[in-house]
Amino acid sequence: MKYVLVTGGVVSGLGKGVTASSIGVVLKACGLRITSIKIDPYLNTDAGTMSPFEHGEVFVLDDGGEVDLDLGNYERFLDVTLTRDNNITTGKIFQSVIEKERRGDYLGKTVQVVPHITDAIKNWIESVAVIPVDGKEGAADVCVIELGGTVGDIESMPFIEALRQLSFSVGQDNFCLIHVSLIPVLGVVGEQKTKPTQHSVRELRALGLTPHLLACRSAQPLLENTKEKLSQFCHVAAANILNIHDVPNIWHIPLLLMNQNSHYAILKQLNLLSIATPPDLQDWTKMAETYDNLTNSVRIAMVGKYVGLTDSYLSVVKALLHACIACSLKPSIDWIAASDLEDDTAKLTPEAHAAAWETLRNAACVLVPGGFGDRGVRGMMLAAKFARENNIPYLGICLGMQISVIEFARSVLSMERANSEEFDAQTSENVVIFMPEGSTTHMGSTMRLGSRKTFFQTPDCITAKLYGNRQYVDERHRHRYEVNPDIIGVLEERGLKFVGKDETRKRMEILELPSHPFYIGVQFHPEFKSRPRRPSPLFLGFMLAATGRLEAFLNNHQNGV
Repeated sequence: MKYVLVTGGVVSGLGKGVTASSIGVVLKACGLRITSIKIDPYLNTDAGTMSPFEHGEVFVLDDGGEVDLDLGNYERFLDVTLTRDNNITTGKIFQSVIEKERRGDYLGKTVQVVPHITDAIKNWIESVAVIPVDGKEGAADVCVIELGGTVGDIESMPFIEALRQLSFSVGQDNFCLIHVSLIPVLGVVGEQKTKPTQHSVRELRALGLTPHLLACRSAQPLLENTKEKLSQFCHVAAANILNIHDVPNIWHIPLLLMNQNSHYAILKQLNLLSIATPPDLQDWTKMAETYDNLTNSVRIAMVGKYVGLTDSYLSVVKALLHACIACSLKPSIDWIAASDLEDDTAKLTPEAHAAAWETLRNAACVLVPGGFGDRGVRGMMLAAKFARENNIPYLGICLGMQISVIEFARSVLSMERANSEEFDAQTSENVVIFMPEGSTTHMGSTMRLGSRKTFFQTPDCITAKLYGNRQYVDERHRHRYEVNPDIIGVLEERGLKFVGKDETRKRMEILELPSHPFYIGVQFHPEFKSRPRRPSPLFLGFMLAATGRLEAFLNNHQNGV
């Protein structure tokens, strides 16, 4: 197995995940099979219990793994299906070592960070690296490893040591280290400063790892004298200093790397030049350029709880982008904090309330994504009601579906106290209830997680047509509440149809309002399986409906056009 390690220096948030994904894209374009591993040095065993404000969205895998959002980048860029084991955390490693110690596996030895923790890290990497993730038989050619955090963080020290040992044990020809660093420009001087990167590389080398390539993040392209200075003081050949400057969209980053011959430097280090082919990124280039040249846009109202940090809804944003490009549109997302739509805000901050409603009224479509907790729920219901009553395309995902059911029960069925047990445990009109198999005492990994089958109940519904009239679809889930099956009959009598259910036919998965052009709620998260060249059918339909093209598309689709 060949390993490419991506580390980061100076500051966090430099885009190591996108850089690692882009390196994978370029190597894949050279005919190699790629897998990837993300190392997160935090003590949580996974990302499941972390606030989106703290760490961005929680990305869900087919096997139910709740992982870092960078694994979403890997899946989208490389078109692979990863497992929970492709995300290593300090919590997972410590937990596995302590379990072994409790069983007596260490035969009375004193358990220490070195060698026991570092050995566990190495063994985990080597065992996961050989698991195929692209649907083919046998191990991949290259495993791209991203080490989260910044070099020098106390949390990442055991991982740095384990990776140093790994580089030594696998040999020079099987290990390539790429260090991502920042080249700032001070406003007063206007000069690209290399000192932060010099210090970062010095720190890395003091820990026993020497970078083979530098990937320098900067606002503007690197100047030649900056490259020369970096080469001289960081002990990296000038040809191996890559510049990842700001680009119009992240799909340009693999092209940036290819144009700087990054693949040649990596393949040379890994002794793979003889088996690799010249990179073919024509398709990727076309996709990046298509997006740059789009002029028509569509206004999408995103009504959520975590709009202060757009990474909280990263996969939803990407799925909208994929669908828009398929429709030759540029997404224009208007972020609306759900609480700003509520009556209380009108009294406290009338300007924010007026602005939120103005934005909602000007949108071509409304999307309410997933979330947890009762903050902003009334605002989401108002958005769902506005879309329902004004024939504006609406897509509700997970919580967004539950919101639409509660709103319908209140407005159409006159169930004034209709609510979810999540928001009001005492309500007498539970339209959304806690799932019987859920845990009331533990939060981590106690939800309905991962890929599950949803069976269509109504063949002529919009969702079934968008998915190609299949009998069922496999989509990823992440929820602990569901629509109360006891009220389905009365909801359907008044026009809300549940067109998709699980294999037991008792759990509601998809709802539609047939009297509406596009009013769909889904309990699953279709955004997690959307890909740049294969947009999610639901998001595609949502964008087509927003631009008045859905009916023509479905007719052509039905006729095989």
